[in-house]
Amino acid sequence: MQVRSAVIPAAGLGTRFLPATKAVPKELFPIGDQPAIQVVIDEALGAGIDHIVVVSSRSKPAVAQYFEADAELLDALEAKGKSDTAERLRAIGRDWRVSIVYQDDPKGLGHAVGCAREAVGVEPFAVMLPDELMASSGLLAQMNGVCSSTGGSVVAVAEVPRHQVSSYGVIDPAGPLSADGVIAVTDLVEKPPVDEAPSNFIIAGRYVLTADVWVEIDALTPGRGGELQLTDALRAQAARSPFHAVLSDVGRYDTGNPLGFLTASIELGLTSPELGTDLRSFLSGLGT
Repeated sequence: MQVRSAVIPAAGLGTRFLPATKAVPKELFPIGDQPAIQVVIDEALGAGIDHIVVVSSRSKPAVAQYFEADAELLDALEAKGKSDTAERLRAIGRDWRVSIVYQDDPKGLGHAVGCAREAVGVEPFAVMLPDELMASSGLLAQMNGVCSSTGGSVVAVAEVPRHQVSSYGVIDPAGPLSADGVIAVTDLVEKPPVDEAPSNFIIAGRYVLTADVWVEIDALTPGRGGELQLTDALRAQAARSPFHAVLSDVGRYDTGNPLGFLTASIELGLTSPELGTDLRSFLSGLGT
């Protein structure tokens, strides 16, 4: 049951970041010196995943180009003595593989994940929303372990003030939180009104799903917002199979809007061995 594949839905237009996303996909915006999607990929690799499935759009060719080898660029870097940079570029996809699939007619997250079915196959797999960055691979690794031990799907959750729940998917717990942060789940609700929410545990952008979810995705009909909601497929799984949530205990950064992306860049930059010291000094100087 080792999870080997991770699906990264990246077909969205990034309208909150216009006009920048008119030319550059948001997934390629830099966090320090690497694109945001690479931060997500590095998290997956750290959890033992070695197959990345990117669900992209044909209107965003730069996403696929990021993963393509560029011999001319490598030669130019080597000629300038920048061998370390050239080696970093060669490492993209060297010890792991990437598959690009396309969602040409976006119909929601359930539809996006469904586009990856052929590339993923019949094994359990992760879904990693690129709008949420995690500070380490620890959460995803724990989720992989829970999936393996229970034989059921797993979602990551975060605890938020109750007035915020109507912006997210929310779990209905079947029991208390365990000592290691695992919760059995009976149901999931997409963006419930505050007074109808079954808990204040929101789905936090990471999923580890068993392959039987494909049956539920195939059966989806338009739900909230007229879209094919992944949450509806997970509800069907939770009604008939073991289903759990893991409470996140790692840093989580919401990059779904410009302010969130900026603050994530700063916070993650502060943890960088290369950038952290100078960035901290710069920020300290702003306070004087």
